[in-house]
Amino acid sequence: MDQEKIFHALVLDHVGSNACVKNMKISDLPEGDVLIKVSYSSLNYKDGLAVTGRGKIVRSYPMVPGIDLTGVVEYSNSPKFSTGDAVILTGWEIGEKYWGGYSQYARVKAEWLVPLPASMKPKHAMSIGTAGLTAMLSVMALEENGLQSDYEVVVTGAAGGVGSIAIALLSKLGYKVVASSGREEAHDYLRELGAYRIIDRQVLSREGKPLETQQWGGAIDTVGGKTLTGILRSLSHGGAVAACGLAGGSDFCTTVFPFILRGAKLIGIESVLCPSETRRKAWERLSQLLTSDLLERITQVYPLSEIPRLSEEILDGRVRGRIVIDVNALAASSK
Repeated sequence: MDQEKIFHALVLDHVGSNACVKNMKISDLPEGDVLIKVSYSSLNYKDGLAVTGRGKIVRSYPMVPGIDLTGVVEYSNSPKFSTGDAVILTGWEIGEKYWGGYSQYARVKAEWLVPLPASMKPKHAMSIGTAGLTAMLSVMALEENGLQSDYEVVVTGAAGGVGSIAIALLSKLGYKVVASSGREEAHDYLRELGAYRIIDRQVLSREGKPLETQQWGGAIDTVGGKTLTGILRSLSHGGAVAACGLAGGSDFCTTVFPFILRGAKLIGIESVLCPSETRRKAWERLSQLLTSDLLERITQVYPLSEIPRLSEEILDGRVRGRIVIDVNALAASSK
């Protein structure tokens, strides 16, 4: 590999700096035993926080953001992967502590990678990305803790990346999925994904009694705050909530009653350092449950140069579904 080869990457130079597309050399990349020619990345809420500086995500500078990537191995110093292998990388603190996916090349550790499932296109792997992996891990956690089909399953933040894929997965598995959203314009979209019915997000976030009528056999909550409190008090006996986000706040207040009177389970979902074997299982199930047609419907593709603008939009709740970044598509203003 020519260490002086030039490629493009989106770079944050220091705290408070504006992210911009720059020319880089292979020799600029951090150490790692696998060199990947990146094809696509994606935009997640955490990426928005990193790129805008509105969250303390980035640990060191300069930093190439992007917590997801997919591509082809160009060089490997590890027996686990060979030149030409198609791979996926999500989490493992890339885009935070280590250089991430908003780049045409990435050099990473082999243990961070999983094979791209044979039936999955690279673009669709990033339509799924961290958001879809989180959704699948949430579904798997609910299944392991007795997800009940006698009741509806509620998904909050339904029009976002995690919510959209969670609805599609649960619907495909035969559950009656209730989408909780504050975006009326997204209702048709949510029904296309498989939502059985839609409720306004204020239904869950309102004040209520410590325990209310049992309604939810399970829940995937991307919101937290008062919404999580509302879910717990209407959870069915033995029901579980997979908590995987904090769009509505990191704090929540509840009572012990859902836990000691109904056996409620609150399960934390963490996808950044998720074990490799669990990741492989999750990606295989994702490849089986999500069709190409569905992934096309929820996906918008943009070039590297659009990331700063889109980062503002995702933090302001103006992004629906999944944004895929084509790292090899550049705007004329890139430098």
